[in-house]
Amino acid sequence: MSTVEPEIKNRRRHESLAIINALRRGTVPASGLARIAVGLELEEGVIARQLDFVADGGGDLKFVRGDYGAGKTFFVARALETAAQKGFVTAHVFISPSASLSKPKVLYQQICAALRTAETDHALKTVIDNWLFAIEERLASAASGMDDAALETATEKEIESSLALIGGNNTGLAAALRTYYQASNTGDYPAAQAAIGWIAGEPTVGRDFRQKAGVRGDVDDATAFFFLAGLVEIVRGAGYRGLVVAIDEMEITQGLQRAQREKSYQTLARLIDALDGGRMPYCYFLFTGTPAFFDSSRGIRSAPPLYDRISVDGDGAFKNPRQPQIQLARFDTAKLELVALKVCEVYSEAYREVDRERVSHRFIRAMIKKITGRFGGRVDIIPRIFLKEFVDVLDKCELYDDFNPSDGYEFEAEHLKGELRAEEEAVMVMDF
Repeated sequence: MSTVEPEIKNRRRHESLAIINALRRGTVPASGLARIAVGLELEEGVIARQLDFVADGGGDLKFVRGDYGAGKTFFVARALETAAQKGFVTAHVFISPSASLSKPKVLYQQICAALRTAETDHALKTVIDNWLFAIEERLASAASGMDDAALETATEKEIESSLALIGGNNTGLAAALRTYYQASNTGDYPAAQAAIGWIAGEPTVGRDFRQKAGVRGDVDDATAFFFLAGLVEIVRGAGYRGLVVAIDEMEITQGLQRAQREKSYQTLARLIDALDGGRMPYCYFLFTGTPAFFDSSRGIRSAPPLYDRISVDGDGAFKNPRQPQIQLARFDTAKLELVALKVCEVYSEAYREVDRERVSHRFIRAMIKKITGRFGGRVDIIPRIFLKEFVDVLDKCELYDDFNPSDGYEFEAEHLKGELRAEEEAVMVMDF
């Protein structure tokens, strides 16, 4: 037997354990989401084709619309996983009152902090290092026999020319990258770290670095998108296929003060126009929001030009996910049963084969009914809670041969107090 097969099995088991660990904590797994996804094949196919278009030099975006419990967070995580598998650098950021689209600088900072590759979290430094290494490799192969000093000089010139279009708008990015390269080569790690911080828009970088690099000021709202375009150039030069950014919880925008709200919608319209106009190649944005974000008087409907760009036609049974919005349906009992069966398969690979006599399909249905009953009959509200409880049942069956969950299983919600989300608490049936 080859050594490859055991290695694949070990990786598969490790991924299975990670999935079960996340579900046990009530969170979305970081990888392996395809193994527990149900009913998303059409939407995932649309996203995959968009990503292929972006990898060929396009710019695109998608809005994901759904109520609480529709699985927006899971869908976005799945889309980012697909993007990483296709060779993109990704970032998942969340809107908040202090970090909204009204502040492009803060959005840029969040993207830099959240950068991930298939192998690395907090990947900004890794991406820049890979970009510089690719430049050195290209120069060294083009001119054999080049000594270190000549290679360093040539690389610094290449940094400037690679970002010439971006540098025409803001020369600071190229200057900071050149300083980072020089500092890394001389072992000046504080300067190298400061350069990375300045590129990421961190506000704590001191005056000494600015003087050393010859840069003025910092990333601001006016230059944030220039820096983002430069970041995409670096991502591509480092060998990745582009940048995919998920911006979650856009409905927070509705609660902003009017000036901030209107500026957020203006920024969003500006971003859409840049993507459609070919000014942001190799870049893909994914936004999530509740129906109110799109249709309420404080939502996108309040900005008619923007609303016209992303509104969708038809709300019947045959939804078209190729339109600007993907409309996710609420979770139902049939979907939750399928997820439970998939979790059984994952659990069997993580530990040992699940005893399907004790954890039967009939028991799964009964368990869903009992938990749903404590949350106003809302199946769409309970997937996270159900899966957390379900993994607990699987654990007890695996640990104790004489444990039978069918013997009077009751859902006790008291241990969940303090960790329920607002939407879950709002529909929970209280005991009196």
